[in-house]
Amino acid sequence: MRVLIAEDDDRIAGPLRVTLESAGFVVETERDGEIGWYRGDTETFDTIILDLGLPTLDGLTVLKRWRSAGRTSPVLVLTARGRWEEKVEAIEAGADDYVVKPFRMEEVVARVRAIIRRANGLASSRIDFSGYVLDARQMQVTRDGVPVELTPLEFRLLAQLLHQRGKVISQLELTEQLYRQDTDRDPNSIEQLVGRLRRRLGTDVIQTRRGFGYFVPAEAPGEAT
Repeated sequence: MRVLIAEDDDRIAGPLRVTLESAGFVVETERDGEIGWYRGDTETFDTIILDLGLPTLDGLTVLKRWRSAGRTSPVLVLTARGRWEEKVEAIEAGADDYVVKPFRMEEVVARVRAIIRRANGLASSRIDFSGYVLDARQMQVTRDGVPVELTPLEFRLLAQLLHQRGKVISQLELTEQLYRQDTDRDPNSIEQLVGRLRRRLGTDVIQTRRGFGYFVPAEAPGEAT
């Protein structure tokens, strides 16, 4: 899951980035409103955490531009502005949730997970698939209650595919979702991760649409999500 934090206060952005990364998210940060708007307009993020008091271009204008352009990434507004009128304005502009500073990091993580679930039509942090259960909150996959040993990258790849179950996701998009921009990206790494997941979970869990990408088949009859 890839998250953009558009926040100019490093005392907030830094700890929030560390907390989200420890919760399994891939996090990018921007301090400037104009740059944050551009990245949200041209890149794909599972969630954007947006401060309203950004320099160059304020957060509310950024949000309105995204929604006017048809950008649908879920947005969590993070701000010191706590008046109800300002909350209403942000929600009406297209925000999916609203957190007032000061806040607890755990609350933001929980809200980020919740809006990602809602955006993908999921009611719970637990996803059943092919006899396994992925728990996004515990960052664990189990079968009959027994944990399956996965690396953080393997878990993130599987979670990304399950959150968009039935959709074919290209290798390029998966690479962008799993690795930050400032890290080296091996073009063969996704193929290698998929291979390891198939060895651990079974060859039919992740399928290939040759020339297009990978997907987890849509929910089978009798499965619950």
